[in-house]
Amino acid sequence: MRITAGEFKGRQLKPPPDRRVRATTERVREAWFNILAPAIKDARVVDLFAGSGVLGLEALSRGAHHVDFVELSEKSIRTIKANVAVLGVEPRTQLYRGDAIRFAQRLAEGAYDIALADPPYTTDQATRLLEVFRQCTFARVLSVEHRATLDCPGDETRRYGDVALTFCYAS
Repeated sequence: MRITAGEFKGRQLKPPPDRRVRATTERVREAWFNILAPAIKDARVVDLFAGSGVLGLEALSRGAHHVDFVELSEKSIRTIKANVAVLGVEPRTQLYRGDAIRFAQRLAEGAYDIALADPPYTTDQATRLLEVFRQCTFARVLSVEHRATLDCPGDETRRYGDVALTFCYAS
């Protein structure tokens, strides 16, 4: 697993030692960040369901100002800490241990510029997160990765094989 573009392009990151964690493929990640490119520079980003932290670290590599990671699994938290240390970006990050949905529910309107989320495919957390966003637009843009067969009500959905990215924008 490696960073696809920007300051840390080509740098290798570790995946969590947990087979339940499914990393976003480089192809999908590259497409995702090309879509978000106009909004990334100096952005405040939150990486929900952070896993390895690769989405947030990709955002930093492409010019985000700061990234908050939200993750529940202790194994993933250790992996995020290691990946942040490898890139030397500790001052530009904050790690929160907890449930991503509950974290999002406590956010104020406009707390972030960009929210990235890659919830487990075997749950309904993608649609639940979109519902939370509709109640309080805690970012200018929320983008969620989910299985392509899941109908996620957003403003725009792009499909990449069996993966989809749904985007919701603050009004």
